[in-house]
Amino acid sequence: MAAFRVLVASRLAATPAFAPLPLGGWAPSPRAALHASAPRPGARVALVLSGCGVYDGTELHEASAILVHLSRGGAKVQIFAPDVPQMHVVDHSKGQPSEGETRNVLAESARIARGKIADLARLSAADHDAVIFPGGFGAAKNLSTFAVDGKDCKVDRDVERVLREFHGAGKPIGLCCIAPVLAAKVLRGVEVTVGHEQEEGGKWPHAGTAEVIKALGAKHRVAEVTEAHVDRRNKVVTTPAFMCDTELHLVHDGLGAMVREVLELAGH
Repeated sequence: MAAFRVLVASRLAATPAFAPLPLGGWAPSPRAALHASAPRPGARVALVLSGCGVYDGTELHEASAILVHLSRGGAKVQIFAPDVPQMHVVDHSKGQPSEGETRNVLAESARIARGKIADLARLSAADHDAVIFPGGFGAAKNLSTFAVDGKDCKVDRDVERVLREFHGAGKPIGLCCIAPVLAAKVLRGVEVTVGHEQEEGGKWPHAGTAEVIKALGAKHRVAEVTEAHVDRRNKVVTTPAFMCDTELHLVHDGLGAMVREVLELAGH
């Protein structure tokens, strides 16, 4: 073992900090590269959930895919949800409301966050580089009243504050599925997509949402499920996700496109 340490030490000592290039230049040797500067830290991204389950909260596949794409992009994620009651609780095996049952949006969202979650009231744009809102009916039921009131809906106070804070700070906002209606309501004139504007035989069952977005004073842009639309002036990135009745991997690809655009706008 002692002889091995001596051999390693002698070889390191014999390796110059710079090795000559064929054209007479110099380049760092492998040993010098070990002391290079640390890589740039990843973007700090806030993810805002609305419960747990497509019919009364966050769409789980969307939230999970977004987290995977953010992880792959090197982002540092913190998850938030409002500490408020759900509009109602839906039995997902029947697609019907469960009478007499109540649940809390923050407590339900913690299931997706594996317990690592904070009250949305604590989210500040000053602490993050970007914010993303997954879809699911929770965006239209718990983060707003869109599911009941349409264009006359109200947006949760903290959701509206967060959208305005990030927009005012020039920091990117990502939204998917039905969540773009939140930006359409709060940020007048914003460009978003929820996919196509015609149902096309049931492929786009929620296509009518595009007309409501226009009625809110926003601009709707047609996009495929695998695409993300970027409003560069407002730094808002949207993708249809499950507004389209299609294969899961195509939704996953569109969410990846959204995440990549958000991270690029955030400078990462």
